[in-house]
Amino acid sequence: MRRMFLWLSVVAALGGTAISDAQQLKKVARIGFLASSSSERVKSRLAAFQQGLRELGYVEGKNVIVEYRSAEGKFERLPEIASELVRLKVDLLVVEGAPAAHATKNATSVIPIVIGNAADPVGTGLVASLARPGGNITGLSDFNLGVVTKRLELLKEIVPSASRIAVLWNPTNPTNPLQLKETQAAAPGLGVTLLSLEAKGADDIERAFSAIRKERPGALIVIGDPMFGTHQKRITQLTIKSRLPAIYGAPESVDAGGLMSYGTNFADLFRRAATYVDKILKGTKPAHLPVEQPKKFEFIINLKAAKQIGLTIPPNVLARADRVIK
Repeated sequence: MRRMFLWLSVVAALGGTAISDAQQLKKVARIGFLASSSSERVKSRLAAFQQGLRELGYVEGKNVIVEYRSAEGKFERLPEIASELVRLKVDLLVVEGAPAAHATKNATSVIPIVIGNAADPVGTGLVASLARPGGNITGLSDFNLGVVTKRLELLKEIVPSASRIAVLWNPTNPTNPLQLKETQAAAPGLGVTLLSLEAKGADDIERAFSAIRKERPGALIVIGDPMFGTHQKRITQLTIKSRLPAIYGAPESVDAGGLMSYGTNFADLFRRAATYVDKILKGTKPAHLPVEQPKKFEFIINLKAAKQIGLTIPPNVLARADRVIK
């Protein structure tokens, strides 16, 4: 009788597990995806995230539903959109850009949040540390703070005569002041001074380029920001019109006509973000998943843009490019 009881107990336990697994498989996960940038700019990052989900067995409309939202570079809209996604009772939130990450953090301390990209999530207060993020947030850092010095160095290589370099940045983005500070720290060692230009919106961008025409700096750094991404076409047009060598943080700006970019491979980050989603949906707490840093960086040069401003790219710099637009 005792053996029979034990056997029945095992069968019941296994049966319960099977039922539980079946219920889990039948459950359709609901994910909220919030972008700080415009829908156009985030297109390739979203496609990479979707590809990552498919590789892990998630099929939209079958076992996962993704609610897509974008602030279109208007950060003031983010709190409202984040609250809307929370009200939808999504199982998890995926965010593009630090502004969206902060908006979702303020909107919920319960729903897990996966950062697709954000510079210095520790320094901006998103997580306690990379190894032990704590709370309900984890994901990927795009390491912008570690590459801003490299961008300044690359500008000096292609324009050695540049003794004054303009920096376009958005003070409403929590990561931008940190990136500006690091750029300022690196400038004296490269023999340059910086012209700081703030821009919170489209009108400020126009004013910034009016200042550039007046001050005549030798080159320009556009610090990575979703609002700048939304207006990337206009920014690249203004740099070409000003015949100003410029470097950006994202490849989309070079594809839009900019001269060159150096930074994280964002598609790789968002493909990896799907792995976090998978682990969290299977029960792992965000606090137990360390924030990871980029594994791939890319340097892109646009020779068409160089020709438009009458600039010759040194062969040794050209040889280091991961992609060249001709």
